[in-house]
Amino acid sequence: MSLFVPTRLSRRQSLLRLGQMGAALAGLSGGLARAGDFDDYSRALVSDNASVMINLIFKGFDPNTLDSRGRPGLVSALHQDALKVFDVLLKSPGVKVNLASRQNETALMMACIKGHLDLARQLIQRGADVNREGWTPLHYAASADTPQTLDIVKLLLEESAYIDAASPNGTTPLMLAAQYSSEAVVNLLLKEGADLTLRNQRGFTAVDFAKLVDRQYMADHLSQALRTERKSQPSRGSW
Repeated sequence: MSLFVPTRLSRRQSLLRLGQMGAALAGLSGGLARAGDFDDYSRALVSDNASVMINLIFKGFDPNTLDSRGRPGLVSALHQDALKVFDVLLKSPGVKVNLASRQNETALMMACIKGHLDLARQLIQRGADVNREGWTPLHYAASADTPQTLDIVKLLLEESAYIDAASPNGTTPLMLAAQYSSEAVVNLLLKEGADLTLRNQRGFTAVDFAKLVDRQYMADHLSQALRTERKSQPSRGSW
């Protein structure tokens, strides 16, 4: 039986067959890609050509292959907004959802910063790590301001994302939200217990991050939240 996708099959039917043939292809996916296949793989990612990617996977091409910039297929597809190819790769046998790029970015991190709520949910359902060392999906979500960002942050928190996760330089998601995201995202993080008093390695707080980009309204909002928080705490004399 040929592993190529017959032209009479619809894309949906092809994807269904792709899933059904997972066991048969498991032993093939680890092989080295031929030069011609790698070229096709690269072109499929750039042009979002799902049909070419389906044929490659049927031939036993490894869906985790790094592109020329050191990004595995899922990460590369999201970087290039190749969402049809991403769908093929996510359904491919042997795909590793937690495989990071040379820049240490995972597919879930990219889905979060790009504002793809449904894809983030699918990745989590497939076992994508919400918490990890260093930069996390919550950092990436808090760095965005898309129509789906608030819901993505909610999803990550519902999946037990550590709210005060520290990046390699001590930056937290709240700090990034103060600099880049909406007031709604900042308020959600505060409501869920993000620590306003934390500082990164440069000594910056979330208030300072807002000031770095002249978001004075955000700095004022966070400063007021900090004052309110301190007033609500019992004084030593009342213990």
